[in-house]
Amino acid sequence: MHRRTLLAALAAPAVAVAQPAWPNDKPVEVIVPFPPGGGVDVMTRLVMPMVAERIPGMRTVVSNRPGAASQIGLEAVFNAAPDGYTLGATTIPAHSAVALERPVRFRPLDFTFLANIVDDPNCLYVRTENPIRSLADFVAAAKARPGQLDYGTTGIGSDDHIMMLAFEAAAGLPALTHVPFAGVAPLLPQLLGGHLASAVGNTTELYTLSREGRMRGLAVASAARLPEMPDLPTFREQGFDIVASASRGIIAPPGLPAEIAARLQAAFGAAIADPAFIRETERQHLPLRPLLGAEYKAMAAAVDAQLRELWQRRPWRG
Repeated sequence: MHRRTLLAALAAPAVAVAQPAWPNDKPVEVIVPFPPGGGVDVMTRLVMPMVAERIPGMRTVVSNRPGAASQIGLEAVFNAAPDGYTLGATTIPAHSAVALERPVRFRPLDFTFLANIVDDPNCLYVRTENPIRSLADFVAAAKARPGQLDYGTTGIGSDDHIMMLAFEAAAGLPALTHVPFAGVAPLLPQLLGGHLASAVGNTTELYTLSREGRMRGLAVASAARLPEMPDLPTFREQGFDIVASASRGIIAPPGLPAEIAARLQAAFGAAIADPAFIRETERQHLPLRPLLGAEYKAMAAAVDAQLRELWQRRPWRG
């Protein structure tokens, strides 16, 4: 009897086990692969509560997992279960640059791309007391003193570093001395103290210090002059076709179910369009560039291709 019962059970059709609805009472972890207080962290903590408001039952917890120029955090997101309970923040081009520099446990374009939020142009700047007053002055000084002119960035393979490599190639400059820092917080005191000739960063870093008269921008890598800094010329105006920025957004592991991805993308779209969110980003000088789903991935793929081409001309190492 027992044997017949067992055989009958094995032969019976499998009964589908109902999957719990998403989200349930489990919090959604959002991994930021950088220290607290930086641009990616600020963007994440600003947008995620507004996204959660638009998805009933969703609770979010932001976790900072810095290290290896975002590699540690990105690997954690990529290898997490694609169940909607792990998301990640990222910044492009660093998102792809890490994988060019060294072996990693993720494939940059295989993530689920949910929403790009911020697009913060790169700037080349000096402290106000520096005798270099224009991009032409900078180029002349670099050529007159090969290898002696230095610049600080927020790390090897960061958007700042990559923009400077592109500028070196476009201007035909000898390799400048790159001084990488673990974020903008330790960089700025060294620049303002006169220990660095120049730095590359984003407009959010330059805006306040330039208004205070402590820093002077030489060029911004935007397609046109920025309304909030109308006196800062672009690289293009000065003869160099350089358009570069830090694009900051939210991703998920590969294979996120389409219905969960769609709910998240809709919530991000509504949050980014919320007047309260727009007012806060304006207050913090965060330039918005909303891209959802396929549009976000297409942008990431285009930057990835540009990086690979630059790598062939000016490879960098982490």
